[in-house]
Amino acid sequence: MASHILPTYARVDLAFERGEGAWLIATNGDRYLDFASGIAVNVLGHAHPRLVAALTEQAQKLWHVSNLYRIPEAERLADRLCEVSFADTVFFTNSGAEALECAIKMARKYQSASGKPERYRLITYEGAFHGRTLATIAAGGQKKHLEGFGPPVDGFDQVPFGDVEATKRAIGPQTAGILVEPIQGEGGVRVAPPGFLPALRRLCDEHGLMLVFDEVQTGIGRTGTLFAYEHMGVTPDIMPIAKGIGGGFPLGACLGSAEAAKGMTVGTHGSTYGGNPLATAMGNAVLDAVLEPGFLDHVRKLGLLFKQRLAELKDRHPAVIAEVRGEGLLVGVRTVVANAKLVDALRAQKMLAPAAADNVVRLFPPLIVSEVELGEAVARIDRACAAIEAELAEPLKEGAAG
Repeated sequence: MASHILPTYARVDLAFERGEGAWLIATNGDRYLDFASGIAVNVLGHAHPRLVAALTEQAQKLWHVSNLYRIPEAERLADRLCEVSFADTVFFTNSGAEALECAIKMARKYQSASGKPERYRLITYEGAFHGRTLATIAAGGQKKHLEGFGPPVDGFDQVPFGDVEATKRAIGPQTAGILVEPIQGEGGVRVAPPGFLPALRRLCDEHGLMLVFDEVQTGIGRTGTLFAYEHMGVTPDIMPIAKGIGGGFPLGACLGSAEAAKGMTVGTHGSTYGGNPLATAMGNAVLDAVLEPGFLDHVRKLGLLFKQRLAELKDRHPAVIAEVRGEGLLVGVRTVVANAKLVDALRAQKMLAPAAADNVVRLFPPLIVSEVELGEAVARIDRACAAIEAELAEPLKEGAAG
């Protein structure tokens, strides 16, 4: 039977009815080890008791009141996010793309409020992914996302990721800021090279620009610190986040310093659902868990172990795995074969992992994954690689027999 859902996704013929921690149970009863985590969203896994309790409790009180009134749950979450980050102020959204839209507007409005309204352009980077709105696909600059939607939104100047000199050359009298992912997730888990982000901070300080870190995918513990900027030693002015902060509930936020947000006055931005009581109750529950003593230590420990074990698999399966990259539990495996082949082989082993650009398969376990489950994932990746190697060997056998 044909679906009435707009066919913009190449969906796998697989559906799930429930989840338990790092596992998903399909409608036919099969259990899958979930290293997709809803594309780095389900940081506490599936059906986490803390999230279930928070959702149930808040659902019996209030879901939505609008931003015409104060929302205590949102105020508490904003206070906590500012306490644990560089930020002084927070705007809540429903998604990462909306958080990016707010960040773009904030960077432009800062310049206007500073008496430089001609400064509206942002320098962005090849391979970036910032969302699917008209502005964010223009910021990402990828032809496959822009094609067919008319002239791209003006205001973005793309340069190669990691190239400080190209960034310098792109700065002009209309430049408002620099927008960058500390680790390009959709772009293939490409970590910013050493010295690159500090150089961007210096350039922004020198030229009076806003430094915007897109931490939609890297934030909320994914890299082993609450935010990736912490262990990279560089503080941005503006930081959009989403994905992990809601633990699976739609929630995003744009964090900014008081200086960066000085132009965002009454009436300059808004959202009907952003920061609603239900969403921000979930955000507070996620922070309760992620900020518990030892939680991020666990992420760092397992991230290191995972990369070590994957490096062993790379040595064992050189015909399949070319490189292991990433930080914490944001890990990418660049493949020799088409990455879709490894994604399919993993699914045959009842393990879920999404593909990315640069021929990479991303491995995004929930941050609550156990060492035993991590070992099970390595075993399944091992078997998937072996199956691919056996498939690659078949034509050779047939040729030898002929």
